Amino acid sequence: MKKFKTVLLFLILCIQYYGVGAQGTLPIYSDYLSDNVYLVHPAAAGIGNDGKLRFTHRQQWSGNTDAPSLQTISLHNKFGNKVALGLILFNDKNGFHSQVGVQGTYAYHVNFGRDDALNQISFALSATYAQNKADQRSFSIPDPVISRIVESDSYFNADFGMAYHNLDGYAFFTVKNLLLNTRSAITAENRSINLRKYLLNVGYFFGWGKRFQIEPSMMFQFAERTEEITIDANVKVYKILHKNKRIWMAASYRRSFDNNKIQELSQITPIIGLELDRYFFSYTYTQQLGDFVFQNGGYHQFTLGLNVFRKRPKDRGYIPRFNRFIYKNDN
Repeated sequence: MKKFKTVLLFLILCIQYYGVGAQGTLPIYSDYLSDNVYLVHPAAAGIGNDGKLRFTHRQQWSGNTDAPSLQTISLHNKFGNKVALGLILFNDKNGFHSQVGVQGTYAYHVNFGRDDALNQISFALSATYAQNKADQRSFSIPDPVISRIVESDSYFNADFGMAYHNLDGYAFFTVKNLLLNTRSAITAENRSINLRKYLLNVGYFFGWGKRFQIEPSMMFQFAERTEEITIDANVKVYKILHKNKRIWMAASYRRSFDNNKIQELSQITPIIGLELDRYFFSYTYTQQLGDFVFQNGGYHQFTLGLNVFRKRPKDRGYIPRFNRFIYKNDN
C-alpha cells in the first residue's frame, strides 16, 4: 500500500507540472453497458480474470459529410494480485476539428474478502496526452474568429476513479478532466475554464448460477461549470446459451436537467451483444427524443473485443459482471 501511495503521488505531481492547455477528452457514451467499462471508468482497469482488448467505432448523423465519428482501441490487464495497467488510443473527429490521443491508467485493487466472498475496493489514475487540429484548408471565405485559432495544439489531462465491488453489487465513482486550463478561441490565450465532471455508476447483478440473468443500473453525471445533471436509467438482460456462449440486450434512457430548458438532452439507447468464449461483439444505437434534435438519424456504434491473458478464478472470488462464463454448473 505504501508503494501505491508513492506512485500515485508521483503521477499527480507530474500531471500538475505538465498540465497546460487541458481540455475535455473522450466523450461519455454508453460503453459501460457494452462490456467496455474502462472507457468511462478508469478504476475498471484490470477487474476480472481476463485482460480485455476492445475496438470501437461510433458514427453520428449517418449520411452527412464530416459527421462526428470516434474510434478507440483499449487494452487493460491485471498484473499480480493488486496492480493493473490500461491503455487507450482514440481518434475523435467532428467536422473541421479532430483530436487524437493516448491515455494510460494505473489501477490498484484491494480485496478484503475471502477467496469465496468478494469485497474489493479499487483506485485508478489516468493521464492523457492529446493533439488537437483545426483544418481550415477547405474554407472558401476566411473566418475572422476561426482564423485566430492555433491550427495544431496539444495538451495533458487526467482522470481519477474509484470502484467498489461486493459480491454481485458494484459502484464506480470517477472525476473527469482534473486539469482545467483551456485555450480561448477568440484570444488564443490560456484561461481557466472548469471542465470537470463527476460520474457515479451503481448496479446489481441478479442471477448468479442461472442461465437467465438481469442487471439494472444507473449512472449520474454532474458538470461542475454548468451545474448540469444527467441521469442514465439502464437494464441489461443476459441469456447463457452454453458455458462459453452468451447473448444479451440492454436499454438505456438518458435525461439531462439544465437551467436552460432548450438544451436539455433526452435519448434512448438499445444495445445488443454476443459473446463467444474469448470473442465479443456489440451494436449500439442511440436516438434523440424531444422537440429539439440535432438530426433525424441516430448514432451507431460497433464494438469488437477479445479477452486475453485468461486466468482461472478462485471459487467465488470473481466479479460476475466481468467473468460472465463462470457459474455454478461450470466444472
